Order: sequence, then C-alpha cells, then structure tokens
Amino acid sequence: MPEGAATQTETVYVTEDVVACDGGEGPLGHPRVFLHLLNDEAVCPYCSRRFVRKPGVTRLESEH
Repeated sequence: MPEGAATQTETVYVTEDVVACDGGEGPLGHPRVFLHLLNDEAVCPYCSRRFVRKPGVTRLESEH
C-alpha cells in the first residue's frame, strides 16, 4: 500500500460532525469525499478508513 494511504483497519478519532477523506496524499489517494458521522461513525467508501467521534465529544449539529 502506498505510503500515506489508509489501511483497511485505520481508525481516525474526530470531534467534527462532517469529515473529509482523500485516502492519502497527492495522486496516491482518491477523490475527496465528505462524510457525515451518523451514530458517531462513518466509513470511507473508497479506502475504508473509519472515522469515529472521540469519546466524551457531543454531536455539534442539531438532530432533525
């Protein structure tokens, strides 16, 4: 796997409700996608990088 690219088991802990993933740096990644954390997590459809809300961080957006 190219250096800087996500592995299938990589988990990134975040504080935001929306995150961006481009799979790594430069031409070795994939198109940038924006993911909404639903139920406190999201998985990139390209590289399977998993984004999880940090424990103790509350959701920022209002629930509709």
